[in-house]
Amino acid sequence: MSQTVEQGVEPEVPPSARLLSMLFGLMTSQAISVAAKLGLADLLTDGAKTAGELAAATGAHERSLYRLLRALASVGIFAETDGGRFQLTPLAGPLRRDAPDTMCAFAIYLGEDWHQRVWGGLSYSVSTGQPAFENISGAEFFPWLAGNPGPAQVFNDAMTSLSQSTSREVAAAYDFSAIKKLVDVGGGHGLLLSAIMKKTPRLRGILYDAPSVIDGAQSVLAAHGVGERCSAVGGDFFESVPAGGDAYIMKHIIHDWDDERALTILRHCHRAMTKDGKLLVIEMVLPEGNAPSPGKFLDLEMLLFLHSFERTEAEYRALYERAGFKLTRIVPTQSPYSVIEGVRI
Repeated sequence: MSQTVEQGVEPEVPPSARLLSMLFGLMTSQAISVAAKLGLADLLTDGAKTAGELAAATGAHERSLYRLLRALASVGIFAETDGGRFQLTPLAGPLRRDAPDTMCAFAIYLGEDWHQRVWGGLSYSVSTGQPAFENISGAEFFPWLAGNPGPAQVFNDAMTSLSQSTSREVAAAYDFSAIKKLVDVGGGHGLLLSAIMKKTPRLRGILYDAPSVIDGAQSVLAAHGVGERCSAVGGDFFESVPAGGDAYIMKHIIHDWDDERALTILRHCHRAMTKDGKLLVIEMVLPEGNAPSPGKFLDLEMLLFLHSFERTEAEYRALYERAGFKLTRIVPTQSPYSVIEGVRI
């Protein structure tokens, strides 16, 4: 007896097929990374092109490049037309280097051979609770970056890419209008602070990071039109933070550190802020139970590279209390990140 599929009803995918698709996820990520390195999305900005045209522009092998493009088009990144030309899709848009929500540099970072080698050590980290990175390289991650300018540039560009893709969402989701002076601790070159200050014209800001980072910040602040309202200060947040802010914001900082070192940073903010000051931490907050979240895989990245972890709401609440804050609310954004608000007590 022949079987027919009822029209409009999708056949159930067996668990083995779903699992196979997940196992291929590493291949998808690597293919996206190669496309980002080649700048394929940038080359398609002005219109569709054949694999031959893209190969000529990038120096790639034509047939192999076609196979890469075909695979990516099958998951919605690029699309092949009837004429054998490839064009941008909404998913391919953030791979453009000049896209406002660019993920290009982050995609390149995930595909770097040294990054992939560390993920190959996941079983070591799960077995020992120690970072595979240190087992492979013999050094802690951040000191290693300081001595390896090539990987450091890739990592810093990736973090800037993440900041660029989330800064506007944070600025849109949280009401900063009641804040007079905002201190961005570990704020890099000031993309987040600039986005907030552009949305809040009366706000004054202090950008705080390592002196080597701050050296490149003034031009960014000026380019965003907030240079006259924002000062850039170099220092070490494990030693102190600038005083006098009525709110202190940190994005992608607390998740880099274990509880004790995170508490050092938070307590410096507590001492430095005004009496009624606010703490605003921008991180992925892990949902409880089986709820999906990219933060649960970013948590594995922390396990592999650092002595740190992503946290649940309950874990942030406990951390805040130990640092002298009360967690008042968690404000979601249109990105995977939330604003974890606390008040000084």
